[in-house]
Amino acid sequence: MWEFARKDPRKPVFAAKVAVALALITLLVFLREPSDIVSHSVWAILTVVVVFEFSIGATLSKGLNRGLGTLIAGGLALAVAELAAQTGKYDMVILIISTFIVAFCATLTKLHPKMKPYEYGLRVFLLTFCYVTVSGYNTGKLTATAISRFVLIALGAAVSLAINIGIHPIWAGEDLHNLVAKNFYGVAKSLEGCVDGYLSCMEYERVPSKILTYQESDDPLYSGYREAVEASAQEEALLGFAIWEPPHGPYKMMKYPWKNYNKVGGALRHCSFAVMALHGCILSEIQAPPESRRVFHAELHSVGQEGAKVLRELGQRVKTMTKLSSPYILSEVHFAAEELQKKIDEKSYLLVNTERWEVIPRHQGTSQNQDNSNAAAKESKDESPEHAAVDIGSVHKSNSFASNPFLSRVDSSNKFLSRYDSGSMVGGSLKPQSSWPARQSFHSSLPFEGGESRTYESASALSLATFASLLIEFVARLQNLVDAFEELSDKANFKDPVEEPAAVSSERCGFIVRIRNFLRL
Repeated sequence: MWEFARKDPRKPVFAAKVAVALALITLLVFLREPSDIVSHSVWAILTVVVVFEFSIGATLSKGLNRGLGTLIAGGLALAVAELAAQTGKYDMVILIISTFIVAFCATLTKLHPKMKPYEYGLRVFLLTFCYVTVSGYNTGKLTATAISRFVLIALGAAVSLAINIGIHPIWAGEDLHNLVAKNFYGVAKSLEGCVDGYLSCMEYERVPSKILTYQESDDPLYSGYREAVEASAQEEALLGFAIWEPPHGPYKMMKYPWKNYNKVGGALRHCSFAVMALHGCILSEIQAPPESRRVFHAELHSVGQEGAKVLRELGQRVKTMTKLSSPYILSEVHFAAEELQKKIDEKSYLLVNTERWEVIPRHQGTSQNQDNSNAAAKESKDESPEHAAVDIGSVHKSNSFASNPFLSRVDSSNKFLSRYDSGSMVGGSLKPQSSWPARQSFHSSLPFEGGESRTYESASALSLATFASLLIEFVARLQNLVDAFEELSDKANFKDPVEEPAAVSSERCGFIVRIRNFLRL
């Protein structure tokens, strides 16, 4: 508990605030007057326990919902009681029918998606209506019961709100702001780690089972993008509380655009999915040979570095609430992606198994022209060899079976079965993933077929193309992220970028030096 409290000092402070609020409210128990209020003091204590939340937005939301629900339910209960009193001996029937109608309407309204922010208020409304109606009918003090309940709930909510705001306030909007800014750095770290790890031919000896089951793990490549992906629910919860908060701190606008923070977070998650796919290439069984990766090393590394640089720049701008200093923030990463695309076009023969390139006639596989298809196939067999295949054997030598590390490590001992960590799984072992195609021939008792080796060789070459295309896709998704940030910066009135003092001083010195040089001439 000591370490838990030291990790986030706001939590023990919050616990102390709740204790202070409850201590103040329990003073009502020791009061003797007014007797109607003191006899129902438990409602004030219950209100503090239920309404007092970690953030001010959550406290305001629950407090207003509880107060409004109690007020409306009390008024409606008084009206129903008056109607029941006018009916004489049928008063019990009126109360039962009214309870059914109110419960049905309140529950149905609560289930509507647009009423989700007011769900707690509807629950309190239903509870208060039933309590005031039943207890007032039994005691004959319907009005006194409704008034005392409303006063005590208002008192408990007021004490909770005053203490929560007056002592070390915790704002949900600020937490949402910090959460979105922090996720930028996590995704940037994962992107750099995935690119550097792929280029250095990093391989897991045992893939952690937590990664395979998408659970929390200490792996830095995995945890960075996972936090951004998993932040969706937390961002939605914080948004629901932030919209209740009054202007405060740097968020002094009325109707602050908190929803745009969720848009930025959603655009960042869209980029995180591409990083997740890049990490999947590292976890894959089929890997490209190191010599093929070295051919594209500079271009891949440049795209990864520039992409991470853009993410960190946007994260810093969100954190400091500053607009972009230049509209061309993506120019460098776009240039790096274009260079990678050009290199792929130039070296595309390295990404396929060129030995099996053949000029095969197009067949119309329908039952009506089966004879024509057979004739076309016969003619294709009679063509000369120089027209039937493309002679690029020299290219094929660079993609030979011996140079492929994936094929070389798949020997008769079936070592790929040990890459998956099943020891940490609870309640059973994790089976190795079934790869395509089937690997029955890799068993020690079965021979290794040449056709199957060529299939694996072709797949391993294409894995490099997959990684490169995913990296280019990540660059394409950055534009949506920049657009979402610019929309947020405009609506939230982010401050304009300030020129750094170093740049200003150097510019002034340069101007003075130019004047001196001009006078010397």
